[in-house]
Amino acid sequence: MIHRKRKQFKLLKIEAKQLIPLAAPILAAQLAQQTLAFVDTVMAGRVSATDLAGVAVGGSIWGPIFLFLYGVLLAITPIVAQLHGAGKTEETGPLARKGVLVALPLVIIAIILLQNAGLIFRWMDVDPQVATISTDYLKAISWGVPALALFFLLRNLSEGMGLVRPSMLIGLASIPVNIAGNYVFIYGKLGLPAMGGIGCGWASALSLWFMCSCMVLTIWRVRRYDKTHFFDLNKTCGTEGAPQLLRLGLPIGLSLLVEASIFALIALFLSPLGALTVASHQITLNYSSMIFMIPLSLASAITIRVGHAIGRQRFDRARLSSRTGLLLNSSIAIVTATLTLCFAEKIAGIYTQNPQVIGIAVGLLYLNALYQVSDAFQIGAAAALRGYKDSRVPLLMVIVSYWIIGLPLGYSLALTTFWGAPLGAKGFWISLIIGLSVAAVLLGLRLYRVSHKETATSC
Repeated sequence: MIHRKRKQFKLLKIEAKQLIPLAAPILAAQLAQQTLAFVDTVMAGRVSATDLAGVAVGGSIWGPIFLFLYGVLLAITPIVAQLHGAGKTEETGPLARKGVLVALPLVIIAIILLQNAGLIFRWMDVDPQVATISTDYLKAISWGVPALALFFLLRNLSEGMGLVRPSMLIGLASIPVNIAGNYVFIYGKLGLPAMGGIGCGWASALSLWFMCSCMVLTIWRVRRYDKTHFFDLNKTCGTEGAPQLLRLGLPIGLSLLVEASIFALIALFLSPLGALTVASHQITLNYSSMIFMIPLSLASAITIRVGHAIGRQRFDRARLSSRTGLLLNSSIAIVTATLTLCFAEKIAGIYTQNPQVIGIAVGLLYLNALYQVSDAFQIGAAAALRGYKDSRVPLLMVIVSYWIIGLPLGYSLALTTFWGAPLGAKGFWISLIIGLSVAAVLLGLRLYRVSHKETATSC
């Protein structure tokens, strides 16, 4: 018994040494991407609370669209991982080209939605000043959507092969580009008018085109990508194509959309409560998103490792990768939750000097700390299931957790007297704790069933 446990621990340790180096560059890339939103929040907040609220409300629309597009194209990663693991790397480039056909209609729809988001703000009775900033912010950022789609497509091709450093380097390089863009557009430099929060949208669009250009040059010029045949139009893909991408990607995109839409609706529901409440919620959400990059990056590594193992028909290794990733995610989440509880006031102070906003934000950060473990576990389980190309049942589980349980509970706690005095923003964050915990349990059970079913089938 002791010998068996030692052997299991040794295997977990070996797999962790594979996952962590793979996740680290992904984390750097994700943090760089999230830093763009952090910079927008901080620089807009230095202008006024209204500009900060405008960017926050605009972000509540941009976020779900961003994640849906990311989710659909994320299907490229597990398919490429399985092809690469099976020694069929030459099919990965033509597959990624098929992703352009999948992305094109989504890009057009996204631009139309962003250009006409003002209708949503009027319907939700958002403060007119906040709505004006949000509307123009989204119109500006919409011009970066085509670049974002192509960047995601090529990044997922690279990461599916286990090549994660390029997206890290490009992400880090985009930070000074975004800061410079914000400085010019927000404060009116180089002869341009001062745009306030609206300037964040133009700076973000500029950064997205920069990242896209760098990724295209990387795939084109770096020899390690030659074997993908991405730019070889005469090379056709194998059995995997646009239908397979859609079949796997749409549920992934919808799952992320369901989760993101909860945060979007929360921001919109809170907007009538005033700029202070919205700003406090935005601070907590932005910080939460930054911390979430850690389990999300490990989740991406889990998908890659599971995909490679499945491609090689190593189902035991796939289970080990899943189990190790979930243990790492949960352990790290315990640490980040503890740090959040200890330094909540200092964290809020990074974003604003307004004592009222800080006071509200600290209470929300305490609640955020309580759901970090559940959040880390559920994103890891969902990522492992993607490695198995399982996305439709997890979508249903996410819908139940967030829309059937989380959102109605949050609305009743925050804005009604059903449970007593309305709790405002705290009510929604309490419901997030419950919804994410339900998702963690359901997705964990699904992963156990799928992984053991694959093992039994292989036997």
